[in-house]
Amino acid sequence: MLVIRPIRTTDFDALYQIAEESGHGFTSLPVNADLLRSKIARVEASFTKQIDKPFDEGYLMVLEDTETGEVVGTCGIEAAVGMEDAFYHYRLGTEVYYSEQIGVRNEVETLTLCHDYTGAAELCTLFLRSSYRKNNNGRMLSRSRFLFLAQHAERFGDTVIAEMRGESDAEGNSPFYGWLQEHFLGIDFVQADYLSGLSQKAFMAEMMPKNAVYVCLLPKEAQKVIGEVHANTRPALNLLQAEGFRCRGYVDIFDAGPTVECQLHDIRSVRESRLLTVTIGETPSDATSYIVSNTQLANYRATAVNLAVVDDSDVVILDPQTAEGLMVAEGEQIRVLPM
Repeated sequence: MLVIRPIRTTDFDALYQIAEESGHGFTSLPVNADLLRSKIARVEASFTKQIDKPFDEGYLMVLEDTETGEVVGTCGIEAAVGMEDAFYHYRLGTEVYYSEQIGVRNEVETLTLCHDYTGAAELCTLFLRSSYRKNNNGRMLSRSRFLFLAQHAERFGDTVIAEMRGESDAEGNSPFYGWLQEHFLGIDFVQADYLSGLSQKAFMAEMMPKNAVYVCLLPKEAQKVIGEVHANTRPALNLLQAEGFRCRGYVDIFDAGPTVECQLHDIRSVRESRLLTVTIGETPSDATSYIVSNTQLANYRATAVNLAVVDDSDVVILDPQTAEGLMVAEGEQIRVLPM
């Protein structure tokens, strides 16, 4: 059985291995033991914290194969980005130049450094080991976060964003980053991305261009990748677009990958998820696949299971093994979402 649960201290070795496997561009999991231990401690505190409004909490969960005890994936949600560390983006804009005298009108695209997403919740840290990329496991891992958002909406910003990985080559070099490295930062993409993952972002405020950047003045190879996603990230973007996420003209400051957004309560899976009361029993023969979670916080659990959900009934039969895996008893509620 594959179960999603909050990360805990004993998962450190597995998290470190995933950080190594995830490769370049996976900023939220840098290969740094101290930072990963700190991240786990922060998450453990977040899951037990009493809050009045979202601040700097982080909710990182792992996918565990309960038959082997192996951690095979991760998914996370940040409660409100930029509240303690600056959260930078480039905002795409347009400047218009017109001269009646010579009869010429030009529209020029610009990139302006901004903090516009401060306070937004962020979907992040989605990773699944290659041997488990089958049977809708990735879809279940990603979409399970919407059940968590639906159940605990008060813990998150009203806007939910996701940063999509931009174009880079096998060595982690970004076509967009080349001009920034040459003229402003002076360090390579992998190092800049790594420092960002460590939350050591002072160099950005000190070295990034302060004024709007004219896109037409960038190298052609840099212009081409603005707003484009890495090939490996395309399936994740397609899934989010199906949920209602759209790019509103914001891109990453290093690789120019698009950031997509949606209001929390407008996310399709948040709207379509249902709370049902559990009856323990044998699964009916007409059951179909659902993503299911309990309604708890510190003991949050989610999985995929076959259920027979009826539109006009608030009761659902859950088999004993799944009920145990989800830590729910007869008469308690679960949140469900069609796969």
